[in-house]
Amino acid sequence: MDIIKVDAIDSTNRFLRELNREKALVSPVCVLAREQFSGKGQMGTTWQSEAGKNLTCSVFMKVDNFELAQQFYISIAVSLAVCDTLRALGVQKLSVKWPNDILSDKQKICGILIENIVKNGSLIGVIIGIGINVNQTKFYNLPQAASLKQILGKSLNIDEVLHILVTQLEKRFSHLKVANFEMLKNEYKNVLFRKSKPSTFQDVSGNAFVGIIQSVTDQGKLQVLLEDEIITDFDLKEIKLLY
Repeated sequence: MDIIKVDAIDSTNRFLRELNREKALVSPVCVLAREQFSGKGQMGTTWQSEAGKNLTCSVFMKVDNFELAQQFYISIAVSLAVCDTLRALGVQKLSVKWPNDILSDKQKICGILIENIVKNGSLIGVIIGIGINVNQTKFYNLPQAASLKQILGKSLNIDEVLHILVTQLEKRFSHLKVANFEMLKNEYKNVLFRKSKPSTFQDVSGNAFVGIIQSVTDQGKLQVLLEDEIITDFDLKEIKLLY
């Protein structure tokens, strides 16, 4: 995989979007930034990162014969690739907080943001923004955040973490075929945070309710068993899982 390193940038995802517009990328490319001024998380949140302390990168991956309705399997593959990476580094108690925050125990150590590249109604590529807390030890107003240094008790080389990550991404994407979808989904369900446990959620109106996570749909909606014994599907804009 080609790796582009930059010192400071507004957004690695934006950099790759523009690069793809100029060159119509056909092979994997990663851009790694020492400092990112406008890194984004899910739902427009900002990714907080000290310069040079964390892995902040975006990766372009080409996909073939992929329908838009199948796009959540890309999120599954990326989530599992990050878990593979962290497991290889010795991180324990890994889980995925739906849809794709990566936790160790209850502490968030990685966020993922995926942007689709669509042509003629088909998915032809994705830009995957990944932020892994590596050596940062102070997080402001983020009580659930943690870094690999805090968890493992040692500093890590960011380039080495990146090397493992891109290797695992390419491996997972090589298996991203319809024949493997059920296996990927089962693997994802097995690491889903708070699956089968009573959990508190918040709806769009701010109302709290209790439910039990059962699974996810093929479209990535969270399936929750509610008090009336009915399983309801929720998308990302409809529900928030509270810690």
